[in-house]
Amino acid sequence: MKIYNIIGYSIIFVYMLACMYSAPAHLGPWIGMLIGGVYFVFCWFLGGLYLADVLHLGIAHRSLDYKEWFIKVVTVVNNSFGLYVDPIAWVNRHRLHHKHADHPGDPNKLSGDGFWRTLYLCVMPYQCKENLAGDKILKSRTFRIVANPIFAIVSQVLSFYLLWKLVGDLKFTLVMWFGIRIFALWVNMIQNYWTHTRQFGYRRYNDEDDNAMNIGEWLPVTATFSACLQNNHHHYEGLLRLSHDNSEYDFGFLTVKLMKYIGLVKATRKGEELPGDVALGALDF
Repeated sequence: MKIYNIIGYSIIFVYMLACMYSAPAHLGPWIGMLIGGVYFVFCWFLGGLYLADVLHLGIAHRSLDYKEWFIKVVTVVNNSFGLYVDPIAWVNRHRLHHKHADHPGDPNKLSGDGFWRTLYLCVMPYQCKENLAGDKILKSRTFRIVANPIFAIVSQVLSFYLLWKLVGDLKFTLVMWFGIRIFALWVNMIQNYWTHTRQFGYRRYNDEDDNAMNIGEWLPVTATFSACLQNNHHHYEGLLRLSHDNSEYDFGFLTVKLMKYIGLVKATRKGEELPGDVALGALDF
């Protein structure tokens, strides 16, 4: 088993054990594990929907056209009750990442950055030298409020307080609160380190001047909503589907198809254009 899988499964296992151990007496270990699991899945799924599907494919790459009200609701709910991520800064950093991938100007990671340096950069990324986030929706009142540092602090304090009041125990709350954030850090490392280090994964395309790799195992793909298929994505960043072969598991694409089915999103012209060298008979969207 690859080191990133060992770390990911270990974080989940330790998190569930910690929820059992820290659960207050009136809940007991098994109910504590259940509550911890529900909170974990809630934060993971909402965060994946927000970052991978909405911000990433919907705004940063304009591959998908979501209902504007849906974008704003997901943005507010995730940043109020889940894992806070400044939407304007994230879109700008991601566009700069594609423009300078693994080279000077990439705010995520340079080619020579190792594990510990990249881990530090997940928390304190390189300073952005350009502003590529001038989209109309990013200038809307909703996004400007959510991106405000005061909102970031207040919303996270209130969400912690709400979780504390719901479970009725501070120690249990701290375990869940920090546990899901440790898992989120692992997810970030999958995308910034393991899929941008050539010792891991595989490359479908070799004509890109970067270190982007595909990692296709179940846990990384599910956890990142398929964002770990980086070599595919960097080769055709505008394509709404990150898997380029039917043999590649693509959890993110399944969630996007579900949202299309219920009328929340449609493909843009850019997103649905299937290049000839992609090993898919059809986009299946």
